[in-house]
Amino acid sequence: MKILLTNDDSIRAEGLAALWSALKDIADVVVVAPDRERSATGHGITMDVPLRAEKTSLFDGQGWMVNGTPADCVKLAVNCLLKEKPDLVI
Repeated sequence: MKILLTNDDSIRAEGLAALWSALKDIADVVVVAPDRERSATGHGITMDVPLRAEKTSLFDGQGWMVNGTPADCVKLAVNCLLKEKPDLVI
């Protein structure tokens, strides 16, 4: 099973790391999350600047940080970053 994780608290959030740690042994988990805290922007999309994704060594190299909202992260992951669509988005 392939799981895509994102959040609105940034790629460095403790909760995201805890969730990844709990799932990594039972699924193929990829993290694509905002590069900084983006609380209360979960459904928003970025339209005024180009989105950029940067691979990170966090999450055993299975992480990407994006200069956008959580919705931007999911959209970019599904359409550009991942070879296969995830079975589940959390």
